[in-house]
Amino acid sequence: MRRYILTGTPGAGKTSLLRRLAALGHPVVEEAATAVIARAQARGEDEPWSRASFVDEVVALQRERQVAAPATGPVQFFDRSPVCTLALATYLGLPVSSALTAELERVAAGRIYQRQVFFVRHLGHCEPTPARRITFEESLVFEEVHARCYRELGYELVDVPAGDLAGRLAVVSAAIASYAR
Repeated sequence: MRRYILTGTPGAGKTSLLRRLAALGHPVVEEAATAVIARAQARGEDEPWSRASFVDEVVALQRERQVAAPATGPVQFFDRSPVCTLALATYLGLPVSSALTAELERVAAGRIYQRQVFFVRHLGHCEPTPARRITFEESLVFEEVHARCYRELGYELVDVPAGDLAGRLAVVSAAIASYAR
């Protein structure tokens, strides 16, 4: 099973790309941080990302979803990974918890994810949502933190340039076909 990560700045179109991949029959795993934020906000917590335990909640949900993902077909796609959670903690100035460190070690030792990571580039704007309260300028900084974290951990970033969804899907499809050889 080849597990590929889609990453990039908030609002870059990762979820749209993930949904298109699912429509083509690929198993996909949704982003965990957004779900953790939505749950906390439903309980009345406005900014759950401001507390240190947020990182551990994201890590736990990422692991749960990764382990539970059906092993059907040769390829799975993940909207973000624990490396993204490292980037988030770094960006927010939160400590890198022992749970996050352990999860990063687990995915590295188990070679859970492919070394090639699809880096979905920004679209020139970032639309705010209740879970995404970041300006476009801030998102560019966050994008660089993501790139640095992945590179420092030995991942290869596969550039998915800004453009229409069909073009982006073609980039991802061509890349996974070439890696299958």
